Amino acid sequence: MLRQLRVVGGFGIRVRLRRRLQRFLRESLRGIELQQKTLARILALNAESDFSRERGLSPGLSIREFRHRLGISDFETFRPYVERMKQGETQALLGRENKLLMFTLSSGTTAESKYIPITRPFLTDYRRGWSLWGIRAFDAHPAMHQRDIIQLSSDYDQFRTPAGTPCGNISGLVGAMQSPLVRLMYTVPLAVGRISDPEAKLYTSLRLSVANPHVGLVMTANPSTLVQWGRRADEWKWQLIRDVANGGLSSDFSVPGSVREQLKRRIRKPDLARARQLERLVESQGRLAPVDIWPRLAFVGVWTGGSAGAYLPAMRQYFGNVPVRDHGLSASEGRMTVPLEDETSAGLLDVESHFFEFIPEAEQDSPDPTVLLAHELKEGEQYLILLTTASGLYRYNIRDVVRCRGFHGQTPILEFLHKGAHMSNLTGEKLSESHVVAAVAEARRNIEIDHGDFTISPIWGDPPRYRLHLEPGPLATSQFAAVVDHELQRQNVEYRDKRRSARLDPLELCVLPQGSWKRFARARQSRLGGSLEQYKHPCLSPDLEFSDRLLREHTGHSEFQQPHFVTQPAAQRSDMPSSIAGSGL
Repeated sequence: MLRQLRVVGGFGIRVRLRRRLQRFLRESLRGIELQQKTLARILALNAESDFSRERGLSPGLSIREFRHRLGISDFETFRPYVERMKQGETQALLGRENKLLMFTLSSGTTAESKYIPITRPFLTDYRRGWSLWGIRAFDAHPAMHQRDIIQLSSDYDQFRTPAGTPCGNISGLVGAMQSPLVRLMYTVPLAVGRISDPEAKLYTSLRLSVANPHVGLVMTANPSTLVQWGRRADEWKWQLIRDVANGGLSSDFSVPGSVREQLKRRIRKPDLARARQLERLVESQGRLAPVDIWPRLAFVGVWTGGSAGAYLPAMRQYFGNVPVRDHGLSASEGRMTVPLEDETSAGLLDVESHFFEFIPEAEQDSPDPTVLLAHELKEGEQYLILLTTASGLYRYNIRDVVRCRGFHGQTPILEFLHKGAHMSNLTGEKLSESHVVAAVAEARRNIEIDHGDFTISPIWGDPPRYRLHLEPGPLATSQFAAVVDHELQRQNVEYRDKRRSARLDPLELCVLPQGSWKRFARARQSRLGGSLEQYKHPCLSPDLEFSDRLLREHTGHSEFQQPHFVTQPAAQRSDMPSSIAGSGL
């Protein structure tokens, strides 16, 4: 009854959102006009800031004048101004009417966390992009209008700057600003985001979620989180069922007392009927899995591009063949694309929110690269994105590499490939994370098991080589390393040439102690700005010290003491995939 009332009460909201989506699609046909308006709005918004005044970024500048007055930038361009903002000097980067709401933290792979300012106009743009995504996805799956959502997010107020500005995750701020009617759809309350211990947060989210049979959408950033959910739902099944039956939350997990108090109303009532339902699922299926817990699941919302795509086969082992809708390319610095269909990472560039420029990937190291506007891209080509946003970042090289998949009028449809920083280039091979993900996926294509996490990293030597790090399991064999090496050569002609000319040695296997990736992830998530649902496991690390640090942390020594499992050059083993597949891998 409550869900039906919610559908009736939300009728006006849905009509408004559909009109907004249609206007966006219509105006995107003339993307260059919309981009010019977006740049003018941003320049006017921050014209009074110290940064804008020092560089002459006045309202009314043409795109050509804007480029002339400010070169391509990175975070170091803005760091001194951000540091002043942390002390309360918001005029360093922002205009008087551009209210600072929080800092969201970008936790890079090795660098210190970056404090990215989030302002009210930026948040309005960010939420508009999400609303376009949401109404399109819900209308594609109309049953969702009467079902509930599980969304995993983190707190936006984890700590404060000296001036008292909240620091945390923007997803928490978006949730805190949602209307009460919208919040009724969410199964996991915002208080769960304040649990800092990853295990406790995961269990609490599962405890609240398995009790709700009306879930239609599970949404988080990375599908690896949902793989973890699937595993833990079964591992903790009897504990979860007991908590549902008795009404409560296990004391085995470190949940702050204040959070337990806030959750009390939701979990204190015993639900024997649901507990018996879950128990019967275990008896009939032999496990407790999301595909059975929520049989009316309409779709899953996760990233599918870049390295995230490597987790989709494992995710489907737990969630079944449910449709997957990519949320679009987004980061702490901004939301960039809005996917309009299921089963693709490609999305329409959000030309209404930010001003975008692009550098051809081949020119990413050039001191004077070609810089293109959105309508100037070419289908099939790859580019790095430059962002200009309402939060005061201008011509910011976010180092995301995208491929143009086509156009909607003058607005490109882009798919995310990898971070530009996630590229290794020892001898000119230009090995990217997307190459690595595709090679490993192809190597295990006919092997119906979960490969688990992996990382490939460079090892210096004469000649140098790459090392594949895996935990013990069916794929931790020399044969699998040989197949991956072969697939890397198929994916990347430069890598193949360097292998065939002996400028690169064969891929080497390193088997880590069991549990190493779990400890690795926990260490990353405990960093300033880290979070459970946004953690991205690095499938490729370009850092030459990565392997030594990993071995030192998990084996107590930095020297590689396992056998070097090597392959013959692929040119001499053209039958490698079929012969290895026949060996039973």
